[in-house]
Amino acid sequence: MSEITVRPLGVEDWELYRAVRLSALEESPEAFVAAHADEEAEPEEFWRTRMERSVRLLAERDGQPLGIASVGTAGGDKPDIAQLFGLWVRPEARGSGVAAALVRSAARVAAEQGRTQMYYWVGTDNGRAVAFASGFGFRPTGLRRPMRVVSEDDGEEEVAMTLPLVGDRGGIPDF
Repeated sequence: MSEITVRPLGVEDWELYRAVRLSALEESPEAFVAAHADEEAEPEEFWRTRMERSVRLLAERDGQPLGIASVGTAGGDKPDIAQLFGLWVRPEARGSGVAAALVRSAARVAAEQGRTQMYYWVGTDNGRAVAFASGFGFRPTGLRRPMRVVSEDDGEEEVAMTLPLVGDRGGIPDF
């Protein structure tokens, strides 16, 4: 089996990103704020603009898309903090190192952008995601927010987990 590669997508790759993103929304609707039907209906300009707002990463093996992740800013008054979001791996590729490859690439992108930390919002009830993030070196912060409300009884929360991007000696850690 060949190795997993991760590459950033450019604006011209909007159709490829759209296809993988729609697969993610269809396969794991509970993991995303957006709905498949809404995004499927969006025009080309929506997707091109989305590609410009954040770095979109695609994991592949032998030219076949395995997963995606995005790196953007944490927003507002936190210019030194990147945010990892939209992480998704095809079910048949889970547990094979794809998510780790995407996170390593995202950390490199964020560090190259001069960020000192990377946040990753994880559902507090999603033990597998919390364990993955913790195993990678992310640590919980005090920041919490409600997840997308599916019903009035839905009290799920997300916690921001943070990963330092600057090593002890002042350089970028080896991710």
